[in-house]
Amino acid sequence: MFNKHLIATLALLALAGGALAEGKIGFVNSQKILNEAPQAAKAKKKIEKDFEKRDQELQRMAKQLQTLQESLDKNSVTMAESERRAKEREFAELNRDFQRKQREFREDLSQRQNEEMASIFERVNKVIKQVAEAEKFDIIFQEAVYASPRIDITDKVIKALGDGK
Repeated sequence: MFNKHLIATLALLALAGGALAEGKIGFVNSQKILNEAPQAAKAKKKIEKDFEKRDQELQRMAKQLQTLQESLDKNSVTMAESERRAKEREFAELNRDFQRKQREFREDLSQRQNEEMASIFERVNKVIKQVAEAEKFDIIFQEAVYASPRIDITDKVIKALGDGK
């Protein structure tokens, strides 16, 4: 089954025929832009800073769970039945709380990363359009199996992103 984007691209190329062959084609590597754009690095640092306390809390809870588990493993044979049950209940409650907080952390982090990426891609697409208009490109592709370095404008886009911070 053909990818609908591939079919659309092939149809566009077929319709454009000889006119596009004489036109100006460009390509940008989206992954390289995300890896090298100053906005992406800034967003990553901001997210890390914003989630740092929650991450540290999860690490603290994980250590506490590990300590409780080791204590249970080591001392369960010598503990009174009621004390062992209380420790197991404490471990189970802490583990549930840890699992819930870990899930919420991952969900919040993922949502925040998606929001930041959407904002970055919005800016990237504006810059790509500006470069395309300024240099009179007829079409710019963002995905390709292969693109000649001759038509790759990724570095120009990254530079323009850096200039416009």
